Amino acid sequence: MTGFKHFKVLLIGNPNVGKSALFYRLSGKYVSVSNYPGTTVDITRGKTKVGEHHEIEFIDTPGFYNLMTITEEEKVTKKLLLEETPDVVLHVIDAKNIQRMLPLTLQLIEAGLPVILVLNMFDELKHRGLEINLPHLEHDLGIPVVATVATKGIGIENLVSRIVSVCEKRYNYQRISIDYTEDLNEKIDKVCNLMTNQYKISNSTIAALLLQGDEDSLDMIRNEKNFNQIQDILRNEEQNNFRLEYAKILHENAMNIIEENIIIKTGGKDGFIKSFIDKFTMHPIGGLIGVIIILYFGFYKFVGGVGAGVLVDFIEGDIFEGIINPYVNRFFDSLLGKTIFFDLFAGEYGVITLGIRYAFAIVLPVVFSFFLMFSILEDSGYLVRLSMVLDNFLKKIGLSGRSVIPMVLGLGCGTMATVVTRTLETLRERYIVTFLLALTIPCAAQLGVILGLLGGNFKYLLVWFTTIIIIFLLSGLILNKYLKGKPATFFMEIPPLRMPILGNVLIKTFLRLKWYALEVIPIFIYISVLIWVGKITKIFDLFTFILSYPARWAGLPEKMGEIFLYGFFRRDFGAAGLYDLQNSITPVQAVVSVVILTLFVPCVAQFSVMIKERGAKDAIIIFLFIVPFAFLVGIVLNYILILGGF
Repeated sequence: MTGFKHFKVLLIGNPNVGKSALFYRLSGKYVSVSNYPGTTVDITRGKTKVGEHHEIEFIDTPGFYNLMTITEEEKVTKKLLLEETPDVVLHVIDAKNIQRMLPLTLQLIEAGLPVILVLNMFDELKHRGLEINLPHLEHDLGIPVVATVATKGIGIENLVSRIVSVCEKRYNYQRISIDYTEDLNEKIDKVCNLMTNQYKISNSTIAALLLQGDEDSLDMIRNEKNFNQIQDILRNEEQNNFRLEYAKILHENAMNIIEENIIIKTGGKDGFIKSFIDKFTMHPIGGLIGVIIILYFGFYKFVGGVGAGVLVDFIEGDIFEGIINPYVNRFFDSLLGKTIFFDLFAGEYGVITLGIRYAFAIVLPVVFSFFLMFSILEDSGYLVRLSMVLDNFLKKIGLSGRSVIPMVLGLGCGTMATVVTRTLETLRERYIVTFLLALTIPCAAQLGVILGLLGGNFKYLLVWFTTIIIIFLLSGLILNKYLKGKPATFFMEIPPLRMPILGNVLIKTFLRLKWYALEVIPIFIYISVLIWVGKITKIFDLFTFILSYPARWAGLPEKMGEIFLYGFFRRDFGAAGLYDLQNSITPVQAVVSVVILTLFVPCVAQFSVMIKERGAKDAIIIFLFIVPFAFLVGIVLNYILILGGF
């Protein structure tokens, strides 16, 4: 693109500060999502033209609290800061929580990065009766400061102008220095004096990170000629004490800046209704009532009723069964005749009549409705409240409130949720969540089919729900008791409840649905081909014959062996197969089937991710436990229901 100047802008900040909303305002429609090399952490990039001579690439990063990183996502953000050499770093903060977030700004300034401080959600700050003297704050920090309301597009034009100014080196940074104690200064200087190489961030920042025990910084300086001497200093340093003192100094520096007449009270308060809902959703009892309401209306009525009911009935019944499948069967019959190649494309197991139908008619409508509901809850700020409400309960099974997100996401796609376990703090918590996702959390398609099969009879739906919850709790309690390791801690900023922005909700839903469709549709086609090959070679018949034995022991028809085999290829594929059988099984068989299918082995895609995330040994142990356990529960449940007169 001749004549264009190309610049790179990195957006960083805590979770729930509106980074993604700001990113979409800045980047427009030219967006791509990819994994950071060597990880499964998503990085979103978007390019846009500014004026006649500038092209800017914006990079949205995962949530980031501190240069001392803990989670995989934070480590990726730190690497992007150091390796992408951005022309501008936008530190996006929630304006009303400036006290808590400004210390990271100070770290970035000291690191020598080209920072612009973006005070987002400025309207919420004003609504609380607060005001910030922006010119004064900019003077005190020595960096550009811009107020925005990303969801409404307020302040975006000014922000773009400041970005171009910094990119063109027209902004004169007057960086402040952090006012350390004499003791901290002495320790930092001692390390700095031994460092001779140049880095992409300041030596004083690297020294401070080293003294806190940061492994990434240690790797960075391994080529220093005085590396051994630096290591000797670090060995003699009480890292925890330094970390606490350093955090205290950062906080004090931030508070001094804030208290210098930067924040001015102007009066104002939340309305009664909003304040009541805020308190209600955070109350232990009110929060649980909120969960029940969300489960009933959000999942039972919307995902189950609309997604698995209305949408599936229309697309599967009217469009595929009524129009597409009959046409496909006639077309390939006239083209190929009743040969084995006809069966590849059409008929009972054809790529189009089975694979494509399952993907588009049964799975995607349910997944779409789930992701839409998930995006509404996420954009409203409710998911963080759910995490906080459930934190104390989850501690009893070795988890923290942070694990709520992957488990709720598991109700959409277990593969995606297993990837998201990387955001959890400890290996112990990641293992427990991975196990529970594989065993007890149904994906959206399974959930939709379950609600479709059992929704008409609340008694049977309650049997399924109670069985899965009991197994979930017992599994968690046992793992918590016997797994070694420290329980995870949990803290998270509580955003205010907001009315979801339609544009944000639709973008998030579209991106998740796109990710899912790109993964699921090819796999459904491959599975259809595998079934076709399996039918020709009789291998498929052998496996279904083997699985038909435990199916019969659980009081199910032999055909269920085939459904369970489908379920291994894709959970949602098995669920779609069960949907086809709904008119030929009894209510008791239906509830036993969905219990086994819920507990049955994770699909190939999820199992592959489990191997990648937890290692082959742990993934195989989980797999070998789940298969017999699922059938054992089904057999026992069948006898209980028969004896109970169901």
